[in-house]
Amino acid sequence: MKLLLTGGRILDPSCGLDTHGDLLVEDGRIAAVEERTGGKKSPGKAVQVLDVTGRIVVPGLVDMHTHLREPGFEYKETIATGCRAAAAGGFTAIACMPNTNPVNDHRPITEFILRKAAECGLCRVYPVAAVSLESAGKSLTEFGDLSEAGAVAFSDDGKPVMDSALMRRALEYAASLDLPVISHCEDATLTAGGQMNEGAVSMELGLQGIPSTAEEIMVARDLLLAGFSGAAVHIAHVSTAGSVRLIREAKARGVRVTAETAPHYFTLTEEALWEYDTNLKVNPPLRRAADVAAIREGLRDGTIDAIASDHAPHASTDKDVEFAYAASGILGLETSLGLSLKLVRDGVLPLEALVAKMSTHPAAILNLPGGTLRPGSQADITVIDAERNWTVDIRRFQSRSRNSPFDGWTLTGKAVLTIKDGVIVFQDS
Repeated sequence: MKLLLTGGRILDPSCGLDTHGDLLVEDGRIAAVEERTGGKKSPGKAVQVLDVTGRIVVPGLVDMHTHLREPGFEYKETIATGCRAAAAGGFTAIACMPNTNPVNDHRPITEFILRKAAECGLCRVYPVAAVSLESAGKSLTEFGDLSEAGAVAFSDDGKPVMDSALMRRALEYAASLDLPVISHCEDATLTAGGQMNEGAVSMELGLQGIPSTAEEIMVARDLLLAGFSGAAVHIAHVSTAGSVRLIREAKARGVRVTAETAPHYFTLTEEALWEYDTNLKVNPPLRRAADVAAIREGLRDGTIDAIASDHAPHASTDKDVEFAYAASGILGLETSLGLSLKLVRDGVLPLEALVAKMSTHPAAILNLPGGTLRPGSQADITVIDAERNWTVDIRRFQSRSRNSPFDGWTLTGKAVLTIKDGVIVFQDS
């Protein structure tokens, strides 16, 4: 069966395509993209036709920073529920972080994740393996074996690699495999006991602060190590103006660095914590308005290459507690696109740049197939209704958890059709 998407705006940053036309899928591959020159063509027999007039057809979204929690924390999320949430959010591929139980630090865990994802079949899942055994920061994992098993990057995300010598070796070993290290930049000696961004608001709320320098010190270290070794480093969840500045300067020097941020870091500030809502507790924490402005400028000028959800599901038992004891993290897969489209409406990014940061660039950073609509490529496609107004309702989320501070928000723009390998895996009713 062939699939024909007709009448949409076809936007593909990977090849500079922006046209109104038809997109034909055959045998799970992009067969053709044809500009609409007037009138409608007869699709022929055995073709499923979907009219997407007024909507935007883009390469399937790729989220390079997701927490799926399985194995070990299935009460928060499973690979199946995470994949359902991804498909509902317009994502056809996600990279899952290794902070599971057991940690993804050995081949059998990587293979387990891939097997469970294949059983689900809704989304491509790419495991990120741990840098160190048990993410304890003491000794490296077997990078070659994990890569052979299917790991696409290495990270101790959730924990920093505090040992600089270990981080140097990690960068060098990963470079030999042409895989990136994703760095969780946090000086744990400066963040111990911290609950939110350090500043006037933390003082007024009586919550112990986390200084911006805790992130920036480690960003600076990893940029120096990457420059010294010639290896590639990817900086996760950038949250401060200082980090943006350091990354910008490093890129100008030719350091092989890429970076991501998450929607909550360009949408929310520390001021949101006045109600002590534990759903707003994240790591790194929400920062000042000046940091939000710097993040948006970093996205605009290309310093920040990608937008990742940092989807971090937690059960109510992890969040419905005193602020100091609450787990850090926000659900992201089902709201990421809607929140990010505001960057287009605010004039921060043109639409093609946003699509690149949510599809083409993440795929390139992780050396993944996808992020393109070129004929012959895998038919992973997201169809967006950029004008759709919708209200976030956590009760209707596909994720197993409900820890979103955006419940009740009205967002504009939504994925209405998600296609993986030419098969519809999500269709908004």
